[in-house]
Amino acid sequence: MSTKIKSPDNLPNKPGVYIMKDDTDTIIYIGKAKSLIKRVKSYFREKLDRPKTQILMSHFDSLEYIVTNSEKEALILEATLIKKHRPRYNVQLKDDKRYPYVKITDEEFPRLIITRNITKNGAYFGPFTDAGSVKQTVKFLKSLFKIRTCRNMNGPCLNSQIDLCYAPCDGRITKEEYAEIINKIDLFFQGKYSTIVKNLKKEMIEASDNEEFEKAAVIRDQISSIEDIMEKQFVDFVDDDLDQDVIAIALGENEVIVIIMPIRNGKIVGRDDFLMSGSQYDSPSEIMFSFIQQYYGYNRHIPKQILLDEDIDEKDLLEDWLSDLRGNKVKIKVPQKGVKLRLVKMAKKNAEIIKHQKKTMENSLIELKKYLKLDKVPHVIEGYDISNISGKFAVGSKVCFVDGKPYKKRYKHFRMETPGPNDFAMMEELLTRRLKLIDSDPEPDLMVIDGGKGQLGMACGVLEKLNLTHIPVIGLAKEFEEIFVPNNKRPIIIPKNNKALHLLQQVRDESHRFAITYHRKLRSKDISASSLDDIVGIGKKRKIGLLKEFGTIENIKKASVDELAKIDGMNQKTAENVYNYYH
Repeated sequence: MSTKIKSPDNLPNKPGVYIMKDDTDTIIYIGKAKSLIKRVKSYFREKLDRPKTQILMSHFDSLEYIVTNSEKEALILEATLIKKHRPRYNVQLKDDKRYPYVKITDEEFPRLIITRNITKNGAYFGPFTDAGSVKQTVKFLKSLFKIRTCRNMNGPCLNSQIDLCYAPCDGRITKEEYAEIINKIDLFFQGKYSTIVKNLKKEMIEASDNEEFEKAAVIRDQISSIEDIMEKQFVDFVDDDLDQDVIAIALGENEVIVIIMPIRNGKIVGRDDFLMSGSQYDSPSEIMFSFIQQYYGYNRHIPKQILLDEDIDEKDLLEDWLSDLRGNKVKIKVPQKGVKLRLVKMAKKNAEIIKHQKKTMENSLIELKKYLKLDKVPHVIEGYDISNISGKFAVGSKVCFVDGKPYKKRYKHFRMETPGPNDFAMMEELLTRRLKLIDSDPEPDLMVIDGGKGQLGMACGVLEKLNLTHIPVIGLAKEFEEIFVPNNKRPIIIPKNNKALHLLQQVRDESHRFAITYHRKLRSKDISASSLDDIVGIGKKRKIGLLKEFGTIENIKKASVDELAKIDGMNQKTAENVYNYYH
């Protein structure tokens, strides 16, 4: 429980956390201390030498404090409170929630899922900055190890019938055998590929000795798949026992880029980049301390070593805390020579490159503001598109770019209700439905419509009808890449090699891709639902058998009666029904 006071004089000489507030009772800063009274009194000196302290105290009105049993407890509590309240003057790990994690659930027969929400249940790996890559990895592991994907284990499903799941729901695999598979997946995300391959080779030899040749062949394919991944994706170093995270920072004007490269079993297994905001008045040492404190605070692998590009204050406190989390000793080092120094320099170089890329993107947004004569820099841009075939399966898409990068959390599909084909009216419906969601989905700084004067006029009409004419909107005509803006007869032409135009093209193309992908998905579902399911004698099992053998509806249409009759579960009469249906 916290205690609120106005002056530091009555603070205890004990470790704890102090919470500074302004006159509106808003938390503006959270800090930890070995001695609360000594630390907080330093803010109340007549001469404050640090600009950050001067600014902080100019807004200070009151503070609360929480006493802890040790400085380590204060460190943990400080990280928790910063994550919860995100005070203005604390250095913060920015946008951490946008990154997905991979979770092994804690069920009797665990599943492998991708999530952005962390709870106390299950084991987590991540975060992963490349959502597409992690989806491919999870898909690969599910098919490789044939673990269950269903939420409810209520009988053998399609995956078990096409040999993509061991069907624990049907008792085809024991709990112990399934646990061994999950352990392999755990090792995979820890980067212990050599251990997995070694164990699999042992299992393959045992299966072969027991004349379980089919099982041995499956394991052989698993080994081949994992070795292929190892060859393609990871950089080797000499020491096979390395378990490290390499961290480096690049200082920007208002934010800091942090790069972290995990090394497992002597291999670089990835590279993540993060932003630390509120850092303009803090030293590199303070920024690095805050990053380590906030990054490792929630369900992350703690390595044996953390390599930094420069030393930090209170290193012993962090090492003590990290060692508790890991269960054995963790060291934080600044290497001076050899492979470890090369790794730190590599991370530093990557951080500088990302900083430069971020600066380039900021410049392109500023260029866009200049060309379009906007009142402010368009940090949030939305693009819209319609996809349909002669009005069928008509869908609309909204994509969102934040600071020049796709922000998929704010993408949205719409099933269109307007009868078609009428792309113009459908776009009007799309914009109207989207803009009515502004209370739950904040308005953008710029709207991009695929089209010329006519489409732009329609969009302006929607904005006027909803009293939202303050939102800038443009039409981007594809043929000559002309940009149409309201109240201007002539289009704006941005040079073809200009980054600002490239960004607009990227927004338009992404909205088109997102719309057409959803359209194809609906069309595909309709095809599969309206053909095989309508044929007399074709039930679930026969449908699965046909699709497994022929792959697509089109291939089934081309098959002869004899080819159809050969499929397991089929007979001559049913084969004739299928053939006659399509011919």
